[in-house]
Amino acid sequence: MDPIYTQSIDIHYFGRFTVYADLFGITNIKVNESVEDKACIYTEQCVAELQDYFDRKINKFSVQLSVPLSTPFQKKVWDKLKEIPFGKTISYLDLANSIDNPKAVRAVGSANGQNPIPILIPCHRVIGNNGKLTGYALGLELKRKLLDFESSQTHLPF
Repeated sequence: MDPIYTQSIDIHYFGRFTVYADLFGITNIKVNESVEDKACIYTEQCVAELQDYFDRKINKFSVQLSVPLSTPFQKKVWDKLKEIPFGKTISYLDLANSIDNPKAVRAVGSANGQNPIPILIPCHRVIGNNGKLTGYALGLELKRKLLDFESSQTHLPF
């Protein structure tokens, strides 16, 4: 089902986030996109939780997700992404190992890049095996900002 509800929120320093939902929950989050708001209970809750997240009031999201069509492999990867703690990072190899498929590093990277609900499904917390930042569908600058924001460390490994 196509998303039929939208709502945007502007977060200083991070940009505009547009939240999309269908009748079952959040389906997508995009950045720097302008659409007319047509809110629903899910978009309103998500926008409120994003505001609380960026205000450092919460570090987990509870809004209902409605992941669009995906493969079982993608769903498995995205479920594991939700287990990465706030302020922590793991490598693509670590992620592949966590789904008991250590040879699937490239496939894990591809699934990570196709995550339609960034931040809520925290794909930004996955970095290269060498500790460096690698691709991020929303751009490496935003990935760096999100990791810096979440980090309680003084120095990140990139």
